[in-house]
Amino acid sequence: MEQQSITTKERLAIPRQVMPAQEPDARSKNFREVNLGYTPELAQKEALRCIQCKDPACIKGCPVNIKIDQFIKMIADGNFLGAAKKIKEDSVLPAVCGRVCPQEDQCEKVCVLTKKRESVAIGNLERFAADYERESGNIELPAVQASTGKKVAIIGSGPAGLSCANDLAQLGHSVTVFEALHELGGVLMYGIPEFRLPKTIVQTEIEGMKKLGITFVPNAVAGRSVTVDELLDEEGFDAVFIGVGAGLPWFMGIPGENLVGVYSANEFLTRVNLMKSYDFPESDTPVFNCQGKNVAVFGGGNTAMDAVRTAKRLGAEHAYIVYRRSEAEMPARREEVHHAKEEGVEFLMLMNPLEFVGNDQQWLTGAKCLKMELGEPDDSGRRRPVPIKDSEFILPIDMAVISIGNGSNPLIKQTTPDINVSKRDTIVVDINTMATSKENVYAGGDIVTGGATVILAMGAGRTAAAAIHEKLMGTIAS
Repeated sequence: MEQQSITTKERLAIPRQVMPAQEPDARSKNFREVNLGYTPELAQKEALRCIQCKDPACIKGCPVNIKIDQFIKMIADGNFLGAAKKIKEDSVLPAVCGRVCPQEDQCEKVCVLTKKRESVAIGNLERFAADYERESGNIELPAVQASTGKKVAIIGSGPAGLSCANDLAQLGHSVTVFEALHELGGVLMYGIPEFRLPKTIVQTEIEGMKKLGITFVPNAVAGRSVTVDELLDEEGFDAVFIGVGAGLPWFMGIPGENLVGVYSANEFLTRVNLMKSYDFPESDTPVFNCQGKNVAVFGGGNTAMDAVRTAKRLGAEHAYIVYRRSEAEMPARREEVHHAKEEGVEFLMLMNPLEFVGNDQQWLTGAKCLKMELGEPDDSGRRRPVPIKDSEFILPIDMAVISIGNGSNPLIKQTTPDINVSKRDTIVVDINTMATSKENVYAGGDIVTGGATVILAMGAGRTAAAAIHEKLMGTIAS
């Protein structure tokens, strides 16, 4: 069916194309990517479902305003490289976002087809175009404007920092990205498992940015190796963007959290994803031996799903999600919950941990939990969990992973006290420019919003880049 001849009625009759995936029994035992991607034939068929609205709401639903209607039309026409190029006018990480962004709550949520049908699979098509370009070897670099003579420091190589750096480099500024860890990519490298986001994809994106002239400095801890003031006053940078994320894990504050076998989700996933502890002793950093053990992850978000599915792949006999509300209140993406269930993860809903218990050697042996029921909605709009009297019990577990959120990186606040922070220790910014209270210092991503999404962080990076450029070029008043 040709793009030019197909009618709207025929488009609407095409069902949403299912993304091929590894079989659950196989993938629960390996770290290879779960979703296998569209073939060109599937991608074109899915792209034909787009009715090419005159005022596409999907673009407004995207935090970086990708020209969704245009790139989808290109895929339908078979112009796959053109589609990738069109996406990259607005997004520096399309292969990443196509995999990990919650499209169902953003661009796809407002797709006009959702009134009566399933939305166009925008995320799957974005991934297809980006993968096609990478696998073809025809990656086209964007044009870089003449040098402005201005220098900008980016602190953090996560989504916000990479997006800001990319835009500034294209505008002709000299950009240096400082990363605390030995690998570049921030949360994309240490926080998201290989089976959801292969690390080679992140590395390929960063290699492309290096070709734009961006300098990357690993093992540079902002606030310890170098401070914001030193970058501005001693290193000669004209502006600084802070994108250090929210990497300080929260714990529950219950007895027993210091027992051996209790991890934060941050530590557990960093050891497995970045340090490759699943390959120990070939890789240096070990993790708790999950083989044949009972592992419980406490939380209901995407990070909790990442952690519990990782534990299952490490050989856990029982991999539990323990959550104090019902499944309907879980903030995790539906796809991640569905995949976890397929892989054998067990969901223990309406349970609240009271304490961790251990043996004489201080090894974790269980979690004392209290059964809950749902009461009236709280401030978040979700029904409040209420304890059920005399319902305490011990859940036998060998390992616990706490995944209830993260606080802000504290080093910037400690070493740059003239940057205003909120009561939650997030950096306060002007949301129109991402400017902080300190002259020529900007911030974006999770250090401003608290834990959020990759694409929202990228949007903040782009907003900051535009404001930094205007300020440095003197097109706005200082």
